[in-house]
Amino acid sequence: MVRNTSTSVVTIERFIIEQERRHAGASGTLSGVLSDIALAAKMIANKVRSAGLADVLGSADQENVQGETQQKLDIIANDTIVKAMDHGGRLCAMASEEVEELIPIPDKFRTGPYVLLFDPLDGSSNIDVNVPVGTIFSLVTKTSAGQRGQVSDALQPGTAQVAAGYVIYGSSTMLVYTTGHGVHGFTLDPLLGEFLLSHPDIKIPEHGRYLSVNESYEQHWTPQVRSLIQRYRGLDGKRAAMNVRYVGSMVADFHRNLLGGGVFAYPANAKSPQGKLRLLYECNPLAFVCEQAGGAAIDGRGRILEIQPTALHQRTPIYIGSRADVEIARELLTNG
Repeated sequence: MVRNTSTSVVTIERFIIEQERRHAGASGTLSGVLSDIALAAKMIANKVRSAGLADVLGSADQENVQGETQQKLDIIANDTIVKAMDHGGRLCAMASEEVEELIPIPDKFRTGPYVLLFDPLDGSSNIDVNVPVGTIFSLVTKTSAGQRGQVSDALQPGTAQVAAGYVIYGSSTMLVYTTGHGVHGFTLDPLLGEFLLSHPDIKIPEHGRYLSVNESYEQHWTPQVRSLIQRYRGLDGKRAAMNVRYVGSMVADFHRNLLGGGVFAYPANAKSPQGKLRLLYECNPLAFVCEQAGGAAIDGRGRILEIQPTALHQRTPIYIGSRADVEIARELLTNG
């Protein structure tokens, strides 16, 4: 990973425009979507920073489509993104982890060529204890006829993504994204109110130091998964032990491993045989980012980005991170 050491200040808006100029025929629509996402991220960051002072902590006493208790900030973040994105004439529809159906663009607004899929506040169950949380997003191009988006537009494999990324709200707020030409990170300067380029051309190490997995589910894992985790921890004597680091917020765990190298694993288990994490809102976007940084992401056998979605809230197992370490998972889980 190369950090930005130049004295010039590069805002995310300037960076997006400069990248757009490299592609003849670019309409600026994608650039506009990314700028809108950056604006929504600033608004959510402000809410997260003041969470302990305003009445936005705790549950909202209702469940989302997943049957999970929604946090107040889940709802605030979801509404913030929808309102920031629905009127620009760049999207034909949206889909959120927090909403059961496709989110249409209101009839009074123009539509555009993209569908936005997002997890508004990943790791929100940890917000009350000040653990980093994040927003994950993905963009695909509309494929159906007509102006308004259809569910089929959202149900495209991860290889169809034209952009993806995440925002992490921690000790600093950072936005990381890719459009298929490398991965770049921007840190929010709270005084300027601008995202500034801080991590250009991020590359994940080939071998990693960190293992991120919830070992409380070990009793429900298959023997192959147990063997894999033992390999990562150095318990079978075939490799050096990885350091176990698990926050319980996928964005936070993935971000650490992206910069320092490692594997985030959420295997299928007897309680969740289809996996727990959402393909469209979590796994596809982070897999795109990871591959663009030189890493890999699989569901235990095949490439995450090649899975054909069949439902908006489809789940999948995932092993994502440093390429050589993910390859160990592929070998052990495929060969048994």
